[in-house]
Amino acid sequence: MSESRAKLSSGTLLWRRVDEAVEVLLVHPAGNYNRRAPWGIPKGAPDPDESLEATARRETLEETGLSVLGPLIDLGHVDYTRSKKRVHAFAGPAPDGAIPRCASWEVDKAEFIELSRARRIIHPDQAALLDRLERLLGSSSEALKAPA
Repeated sequence: MSESRAKLSSGTLLWRRVDEAVEVLLVHPAGNYNRRAPWGIPKGAPDPDESLEATARRETLEETGLSVLGPLIDLGHVDYTRSKKRVHAFAGPAPDGAIPRCASWEVDKAEFIELSRARRIIHPDQAALLDRLERLLGSSSEALKAPA
């Protein structure tokens, strides 16, 4: 792999429907110096020989306490404009009855957030992931519909 592992991370963009709204799972980084930091998807660096999808599932469990068991759809990646960090994302419906919690010292908030609010608080370089998710959910594929 030619990319520096320190500049590579992978995470999930889990979603659910509440009435007619779509909510996505976002986390906020912990620490006083992160008070005003933007939110983002649960993510982290891959372990040696770990696939990006396995990393995304592990990091989501480590940061939010949620096990992602169902199929995920590769949303591709975004590159941060300043740090050049590359973030891969995988989308999928949140587990039924999922209640995220701060399961790691790395985050001080883990919440499902309605899509329009998520757009205002997510890291600007991750906003494209919300656009990709919206396109996916707007498609007619039955596989993308959240369980009722």
